[in-house]
Amino acid sequence: MAAFGAIAAAMVGSIFSSDSWHNVTFVASEIRNPKRNVGLSLALGTVMVTILYILTNIMYTGILSLNDMAHADKDRVAVSVSQVIFGSSGTVIIALMIMVSTFGCNNGLIMAGARVYYSMAKDGLFFKKVGALNRNSVPAFGLWIQCLVASLWCLSGRYGDLLDMISFVVVMFYMLTIGGIFILRKKRPDIERPYKAFGYPILPLIYIIMGLAFCVLLILYKPRFTWPGLIITLIGIPVYFVIGKFKNNKHEN
Repeated sequence: MAAFGAIAAAMVGSIFSSDSWHNVTFVASEIRNPKRNVGLSLALGTVMVTILYILTNIMYTGILSLNDMAHADKDRVAVSVSQVIFGSSGTVIIALMIMVSTFGCNNGLIMAGARVYYSMAKDGLFFKKVGALNRNSVPAFGLWIQCLVASLWCLSGRYGDLLDMISFVVVMFYMLTIGGIFILRKKRPDIERPYKAFGYPILPLIYIIMGLAFCVLLILYKPRFTWPGLIITLIGIPVYFVIGKFKNNKHEN
């Protein structure tokens, strides 16, 4: 059992590294021909990132031994590889490359993330002001809320601890989303389905089982931040019903 816990803990970083694959769905309502382009962008993005990561790891293993990677200073394998290739300037080079990658990634995450709050506000599930766009067609108020929350999270713990919590919560929401496919197929079999669930029902079911195992193992073996992540997520359930009740009362009045 401990071996599975170690595997789950090791998967935290890899899951986070590919987490943003679905961010294009945040702006699906603003994409031309979304029936075609959303699915195509998800597939192409996932394949490209997967190939890039595989090639990167092949390059790592070609330059460093497994023992060197296991004992890399502060687990920074890329830095160790860069130092072998470029010498003493390798640290500066890899730092610059990470900065370019980070700023590019943050740009997409920040701009797309605010669209989630925008859509929630449009559905009456978040502050009404977040659903308003400024003169540049940007949900500016949502961006400021996101900035505040992200800043508070940055001050709440170490990077590795926050990574455990976020990875746990992300996989849990993936399972809920995929579970929604089964529910919709049963309760609303006649609605239009512009997006196809590849491999349904086998692949979605396999993902739910693997995701559930991952989350349970993290709770057991890395509980310090995974439990808070679970509690914060569960708090959303009563909040959702309170907001729904408030909406119903407002419409009745």
